[in-house]
Amino acid sequence: MKKRPLILVTNDDGIAAPGIRALIEVMKKIGDVIVVAPDSPQSGKGHAVTIDATLFCNRINIDDQVTEEYSCSGTPVDCVKLAVNEILKRKPDICVSGINHGSNSSVNVIYSGTMSAAVEAGIEGIPAIGFSLCDYSWDADFETIKDYIKTITVNALKNGIPKGVVLNVNFPKLKKEDIKGIKICRQANARWVEEFDRRTNPQGREYYWLTGKFVNQDKGEDTDEWALANGYIAVVPVQFDLTAHHAIQPLNTWNLND
Repeated sequence: MKKRPLILVTNDDGIAAPGIRALIEVMKKIGDVIVVAPDSPQSGKGHAVTIDATLFCNRINIDDQVTEEYSCSGTPVDCVKLAVNEILKRKPDICVSGINHGSNSSVNVIYSGTMSAAVEAGIEGIPAIGFSLCDYSWDADFETIKDYIKTITVNALKNGIPKGVVLNVNFPKLKKEDIKGIKICRQANARWVEEFDRRTNPQGREYYWLTGKFVNQDKGEDTDEWALANGYIAVVPVQFDLTAHHAIQPLNTWNLND
């Protein structure tokens, strides 16, 4: 009998979040699951790592059918680093991160703790996928997307993910019967236009709340934003080599050595 794959599960919403519990439920049908996730919400942490404070990692028991679960005091990236270097006895066959409560499409991939955990796994040579549902509610309905998550994960295990790439998967907030299918996309050219709500506390000191709106400047029909807006699941292959290869030749024309 073929050995069941070892699956590392993590997230950025915290180990008790409904999204990760739904993801664990799917992964148990595919392989042996080990969970290492933050002990509290870590959204928007990006690729932050803890270097100026102690890290705590406690074995806990939320799901009796999961072999091992660990709650970590650090960031999503800390969780993956600890899992690979301290907890796992061998490299996992795949790392899945999520299911995030909210979109991680377009430029949000840069800020996302969910995707940074997947990217960290990719850096370690582990096939990795980040899953997000475009619903920020704590009570979001994850049932509608479980079959899709299983399909994507099984295909990744069977076919492999290209070297140096992780997958960013975003699901529209739709009923299952309204989802049109899965599209392989590019990241949309969009950004946040920030505003700061400036206030004054009772002691007279000014403070700020970050606000803003998401602006999609991309009119292409091959992007993740287009796919989500038109009822499709968006799968974007993301690379962690940030070199702008197309810029090397123009930069070589600069007179830098005189």
